[in-house]
Amino acid sequence: MAKLKLAPIADDKPVKVTLELPANLHRDLELYAKILGQETGKPPPDPARLIVPMLERFIATDRGFAKARRSDPAHQI
Repeated sequence: MAKLKLAPIADDKPVKVTLELPANLHRDLELYAKILGQETGKPPPDPARLIVPMLERFIATDRGFAKARRSDPAHQI
């Protein structure tokens, strides 16, 4: 069994999610947005808008996920 960083989540349609973040994580998102704005020369994005690209990047770089996805057709969505 692969060691994933997250539990599986499946659905094809967009889902609106409401969640609570620890204060320190929210501060990190705010700082990340500020730094990203400085690097791009644009206003800092809303920290909440960083969550989806960060999760997509996380999944794209999770080797355990990629291996499990390739090795077992049952893991195909």
